[in-house]
Amino acid sequence: MDLKHLVSGTDIRGIVSEFEGKKVNLTKNEVEFIGKAFGNWITKKYGRKSELENRKIKVSIGYDARHTGPEFSKILRNVLKNMEIDVYDCQMSITPSLFMTTIFENYKADGAIMITASHLPSYYNGLKFFTTEGGLEKTDVLEMLEMGNEKSCQCEANLKEALEIGEKKGRSSTKKLAEDYAEYTCEFIRKETGEEKPLKDLKIVIDAGNGAAGFFADKVIRELGGNPEGSQFLNPDGDFPNHIPNPEAKEAIESVKKAVLDNNADFGIIFDADGDRSAFIDNMGREINRNNLIALLSDILLKQTPGATIVTDSVTSAGLKKFIENHGGKHHRFKRGYKNVINEAKRLNNEGIYTPLAIETSGHAAFMNNYFLDDGAYMAALLLIQLVKSKKEGVNFTDILNEVEEPAEEKELRFTIKAEDFRNEGNKVLEALNGYVASVKGWEIESPNYEGVRVICDGDSWFLLRLSLHEPLLCLNIETGEKGKVKEIQEKLYEFLKSFDKIDITSIKK
Repeated sequence: MDLKHLVSGTDIRGIVSEFEGKKVNLTKNEVEFIGKAFGNWITKKYGRKSELENRKIKVSIGYDARHTGPEFSKILRNVLKNMEIDVYDCQMSITPSLFMTTIFENYKADGAIMITASHLPSYYNGLKFFTTEGGLEKTDVLEMLEMGNEKSCQCEANLKEALEIGEKKGRSSTKKLAEDYAEYTCEFIRKETGEEKPLKDLKIVIDAGNGAAGFFADKVIRELGGNPEGSQFLNPDGDFPNHIPNPEAKEAIESVKKAVLDNNADFGIIFDADGDRSAFIDNMGREINRNNLIALLSDILLKQTPGATIVTDSVTSAGLKKFIENHGGKHHRFKRGYKNVINEAKRLNNEGIYTPLAIETSGHAAFMNNYFLDDGAYMAALLLIQLVKSKKEGVNFTDILNEVEEPAEEKELRFTIKAEDFRNEGNKVLEALNGYVASVKGWEIESPNYEGVRVICDGDSWFLLRLSLHEPLLCLNIETGEKGKVKEIQEKLYEFLKSFDKIDITSIKK
């Protein structure tokens, strides 16, 4: 079976129910194959270690609110048990907690599988994979899938039969991982604030988007003395009936903002479906996501360690860069893709450049002090700690965001590439753009730049044209320092792009 077409970055994602002509491509058969593949892969990686420790390999399995989660979990557990692997049934959990099963003393798993499609619509599901070293790389996933095609050695089976050695299946045990992770989060907040009930007298609104993070309201906020009144969409529902479980989506942010203001809350937290991303609303209704979120986290970390480097993806604003530098930090703008920014931060640290944070504008954030784990709940805990500390000091810790310069205009456009080899066609456009920029007065290529072509326009505006990570698209982001400048930049880019007949530039004329 060849499932490379289901690989999306470092995850596997597929369609589990037909929707508007989209065909199902992730069924019981594919999940069984993936389970076998992971079993072979992790046995190769940790088999010798487990033998030396006189135990079986241990794998944790959890799922988010999607309807197929429990079924897929059961399939994976059965496959792995038949491969003589012990499994933990972690039930409904959030993605970062699955990695933590490799850390927690009462788990000490060798690997973990999270069944989720993150923020994607309800007709999708997928799988994420972890070991004690963190999330798998794309190369690991592709190698793993190749190992799903390996056949058992017949000679080994014959030997077992001759010696009358019976199969020793793995064992399965049920774990309350969501509760264990909540307790871990509570202890972290208590330790950093020095209080048993640090959220006393604070009203915190949680929006779980009907995903897996609804436990945060009772098991963290209420447990720490806070009041989660006004929280919404805490009940898991794989249809996601209220809004898309994506804290980057405008409708989702507007929904939690309204809840914060209507309930006169001190803070609002919104999670995606599997809890590895989050965004925030302060008591004045200010949106703390994208550039604002990166700025707030950078300020916290730079106060602890001046001169630190912050790694972000490629579409962050000019105002954010200025903010980080004004606060004594270094901004390292890298590529889109949360694994890209995480791996770049790890590389910089290995070279002796202190880099405590790797973050995408989408809300994927990984901290060095948290295993560089992509964890929306840990990020929420950090900001709750700052909320408690700032209240004691009689200040509002989000006021620092007043210093982030906002663009006069900003726009994002996507152009479909109508070519079979879309990467080659897209790269042709990017190469030609370098030459075109040199001919436009006031435009210059920004350096250093690690993705696509980023251009400074007349000093206070910029645009970035890049290839999408996974789709046949060219993505254009424009940010300007004055009104009317977006249209001017669009018109010049239209003149350049119109000569490429395999690029659909209809949207640039709107």
